[in-house]
Amino acid sequence: MMRQGENKAVFFMQQAGKAVLYPFTLLYGGITQARNALYDAQVFAHYQPSTPRLLNVGNLTVGGTGKTPHVEMFIRGLASSYKIATLSRGYGRKTKGFRIAQPTDSPATLGDEPYQIYQKFAEQVLVTVGEKRALAVQALEKLHPEIDLVLLDDAYQHRAIQAHGNILLTDYNRLFYNDLPFPAGRLREGRQGAKRADIIIVSKCPPDLPTAQRTEIEKKIRAYAMPETPIFFTSLRYSLPLPAGESVTLLTGIAHAQPLLRYLQTVYAVEKHWEFPDHYHYLPTDLQKITSSPILTTEKDFVKLSQPDLAQALAGKQVLTLPIEVYFLEGEARFWAEVQQLLGV
Repeated sequence: MMRQGENKAVFFMQQAGKAVLYPFTLLYGGITQARNALYDAQVFAHYQPSTPRLLNVGNLTVGGTGKTPHVEMFIRGLASSYKIATLSRGYGRKTKGFRIAQPTDSPATLGDEPYQIYQKFAEQVLVTVGEKRALAVQALEKLHPEIDLVLLDDAYQHRAIQAHGNILLTDYNRLFYNDLPFPAGRLREGRQGAKRADIIIVSKCPPDLPTAQRTEIEKKIRAYAMPETPIFFTSLRYSLPLPAGESVTLLTGIAHAQPLLRYLQTVYAVEKHWEFPDHYHYLPTDLQKITSSPILTTEKDFVKLSQPDLAQALAGKQVLTLPIEVYFLEGEARFWAEVQQLLGV
């Protein structure tokens, strides 16, 4: 544990680093602002089909706001009313171009999160990936004209495609209005990008978030968003695979694993946390170092660990997943009414 003096030293080093990077942040923020202005003025072309409808789930921050659990929430909430396809870039995949998920695919060909969605919802939705979202939607229209709703995963900055509804997520633990654009901060564009949001969700909230704090957060968000934009608060619920009090090992390759670790420490005796970078490509040698079990891991990690070479490295160890579900602190019925209005229903 760091002492108070060490904490202060780290803080001042971080602030000094931000000061050095700040001129580059101004440059980066100016470029993204100019790009957005050109799209807003329709100098740059964008594509928006009348059918299918496009619903985008995105953020201003680099990673870690809970997009995939929210995409799954939309699948569960809308699959009975629409023929849905999901479309994401497929970050970390070893393939290129537009691709429709097939039984022979893997995390290497689709990317971690699309493969996770395919494993869970293949019977309900068409899972697709493509770096160029506008071209991917046009290909999807030709190949599957029956699709009437496309859930765009992480396309908030892809202005070449215009969604019928933009859902903006901001992590309660890293609210966008406290951050700066890259490289001094972790924003992909300036805070003013929140003006494009039709609905804003504050994700990963404590279950007991006080009303007064919600009001304060809303006030600060509205300094950047449109005045009428509805704001909702969600939290995450984990399905626990073992009785409370068990000794476990945690294995993660996700962005910002600390909230998950803190939560599990209230339930289990977490003996060790093996923490890898987000979208990490595990090697058998990484996993052979883990000598104790049971091992708890996220759904995103679990689909990768199930691949034959990695499963062999974990042979003899108990590996359990932590299914995750989004829920609203309040106002869920109003949220779905807002979504249906965006979709023209």
